[in-house]
Amino acid sequence: MPKIIPLNHEKLLVQSCKKQEREGQETVYKKYAGKMMGICKRYLSNSQEAEDALIEGFMIVFSKIDRFNELGSFEGWIRRIMINGCLMKIRKKGNIYFQSTEEILHLATPDDLLSQLNMQEILALIDQIPIGYRTVFNLYAIEGFNHQEISEKLGISEGTSKSQLSRARSYIQKKINELHT
Repeated sequence: MPKIIPLNHEKLLVQSCKKQEREGQETVYKKYAGKMMGICKRYLSNSQEAEDALIEGFMIVFSKIDRFNELGSFEGWIRRIMINGCLMKIRKKGNIYFQSTEEILHLATPDDLLSQLNMQEILALIDQIPIGYRTVFNLYAIEGFNHQEISEKLGISEGTSKSQLSRARSYIQKKINELHT
């Protein structure tokens, strides 16, 4: 009879995965797949690519589990693997375009317009952002990376990262204004 590991016992899950036990791996997948798919979809707007990134990411999680030192958050470690996998897919496609101009656009968006949008509408807006802007926006605004970290991850300058973030924000503001005019 397979042993059942409760979802909330992270340390037991990690230990089970380190022993390559299928039940532990299955439990980890069930616990984190939904959140991680959301992350993959934010970076890769194509659902099939996002699903591929999710599966590839979990393969890395289970094959590199011995590298998790159990000092930090297991979910955070999985999240980093998923983000890095998505960034690799974006780079491989070669269609990420960063404009190097430092021009920064500022459009005012009334707070009440943003508050009228539900989470699905906000995610749909993010999904429409051109991939270069969206990648930087996700890393900065959602994942909490700073511009230096983003520049290192993407191989761009900090100025380009700042410019792309500004353009993403402007794009979102423009789309919100269009929704409410």
